[in-house]
Amino acid sequence: MPRKAAMAAWIGSALEYYDFFIYGTAAALVFNKVFFPASSPATGTLLALATFGVGYLARPVGAFVLGHVGDRLGRKKVLVFTLVLMGVTTFLVGCLPTYDSVGVLAPVLLVILRLLQGLSAAGEQAGANSMSLEHAPSHRRGYYTSFTLSGTQAGQILATAVFLPIAALPQEQLLTWGWRIPFWCSAVVVVVGFVIRRKIDETPVFEQNRSDIAKLPVAVLFRTHWKDVLRVVVAATIASVSTIFTVYALSYAVNTVGLERGPILWVGVLANVAALLAIPFLAGLSDRIGRKPVFIAGCLACAVLIFPYLWSISDGSYPLIFTLGILLFGVAYSAVNGVWPSFYGEMFSARVRLSGMAIGTQIGFAIAGFAPSVVAAIGSGKDDWLGVAVFTAAVCLLSAAAALTARETHRVPTEDLGVPHVRRVKESASVTRGG
Repeated sequence: MPRKAAMAAWIGSALEYYDFFIYGTAAALVFNKVFFPASSPATGTLLALATFGVGYLARPVGAFVLGHVGDRLGRKKVLVFTLVLMGVTTFLVGCLPTYDSVGVLAPVLLVILRLLQGLSAAGEQAGANSMSLEHAPSHRRGYYTSFTLSGTQAGQILATAVFLPIAALPQEQLLTWGWRIPFWCSAVVVVVGFVIRRKIDETPVFEQNRSDIAKLPVAVLFRTHWKDVLRVVVAATIASVSTIFTVYALSYAVNTVGLERGPILWVGVLANVAALLAIPFLAGLSDRIGRKPVFIAGCLACAVLIFPYLWSISDGSYPLIFTLGILLFGVAYSAVNGVWPSFYGEMFSARVRLSGMAIGTQIGFAIAGFAPSVVAAIGSGKDDWLGVAVFTAAVCLLSAAAALTARETHRVPTEDLGVPHVRRVKESASVTRGG
């Protein structure tokens, strides 16, 4: 069952995040021309990147709603719902009229669909992580939960690979019908994903606690785990490395520096291939030496490598871009990605785990979602990369500091995770009533 749950999480996340990341690629390459042609090139790019960030606005809302559903009704229901919603909304993006056809209505519809994508993504990773963590043996939780993020990387590979032949189309064909094809492929996502996730069994931890399900999990969460929620929010802003790498750096390389689309897209593909190998290895390492050392090391490595990576893009050196891109995103960021599913999930008890992970991560991810827009505003010129690198490094250091304050939980039995918090609250309440 641990293997079955991990593979279901991997496949489902790959399909779900294929949908999510093709939007980011399209926002970086074509949406400025398709949906914001009336703006200047720099403003159009900024607006297109902002629509990417809008999807993250819905994620905290979705986290509260889907976290409640997952802790009240089960992990499985959340996983099926999120996949169907993501597939349908992504398919509809590919059907949208352009600005030249309907004017301002086109970007309005784009933003609405992006918000629905964000709502879906809010429950996806928290649900999949809770499912795999609660099925995994205690001494291998890091390894098994990492399959969710391996699936996310696979989704990124698929999204970028689909855009490689599309990006090679002549400009006119790319802007008229070519960009729509990756979005239409989401019809397959709905069918395949629904079949896979309908066959997943509910976790034994959730089944054993059905008699102790909280009526309002969020209320219990903020009464017993509010410090952990805050800790996860801050630590999760490390996702800014991902959004800056996959969206901002792509736009900077192609639209500002003037590099070819194809090679830059290949950087993302190869970095994600490296991540597929690095994530389970580094997650397994955290099962042996602890979550905190691996997570913090990944944050610090990202803080250092972002400087030479952005410089290599400004210099136009393809060998350096490929080498540093793979080291930054394929290796250093994989230390974070491989560990956070278990690291964050182990902070919470089973009664509020999905809510805690969803709310904490999605608020942090919402901040990270606007990182491309923030750094694009910092500087739009070829020589403005240093300010972007300083901003990114600062976020990495803040995430490392948040992780440093957490407890080490890699050796705590699954059934005891988060329990000391609950006991302290109950004892405190008992003392208050007795006094």
